Amino acid sequence: MKTTTEQNKKLVLEAFDMLFNKRDYAAAEKFWSPDYIQHSAHIPPGRDGLFNLVKSLPPTLKHELGTIVAEGDFVIVHGRFSGFGQPVNWIAADILRIEDGILVEHWDVIQNEATQEESKSGRPMFGDSFPVYR
Repeated sequence: MKTTTEQNKKLVLEAFDMLFNKRDYAAAEKFWSPDYIQHSAHIPPGRDGLFNLVKSLPPTLKHELGTIVAEGDFVIVHGRFSGFGQPVNWIAADILRIEDGILVEHWDVIQNEATQEESKSGRPMFGDSFPVYR
C-alpha cells in the first residue's frame, strides 16, 4: 500500500506532466478541481485561468522536476519551466494542496534561472549545470 504522501506526490507529478509536457487538457482536467484556487501572481484565477495560460504558451513549454516533498495534504515541487517564450528559464517552487485526490489550491515562488556569471554561490539553481542562453 502506498501512503497518502506517496499518492499525493504521484498525483502532482502526473498532473504536471499531463498539463505542461503532454498538453493533454482533457486528461489534465481530472487532476484539477473545477473550483481550483490560484494564489499565483503569474496565473489568472481558477482551473480555466491555468489551462488558458498554458494553451497560450509555445508548444516548446517544458516542466522538469528537481525535487518533490509532501506533508499531509501539501506537495511542494521544485522544478524548471523552459521553452515558454521568455529569454530565461524559470525555477519555481509550486505548493499544491490536495483534497480528496484532486488539486484544489496553488501557491508559487518563481525566479529567473541564473547563469554561472550571475550566480553568487557559484552553483546552478537547478540540476548540475548552468543554463546556456542565446
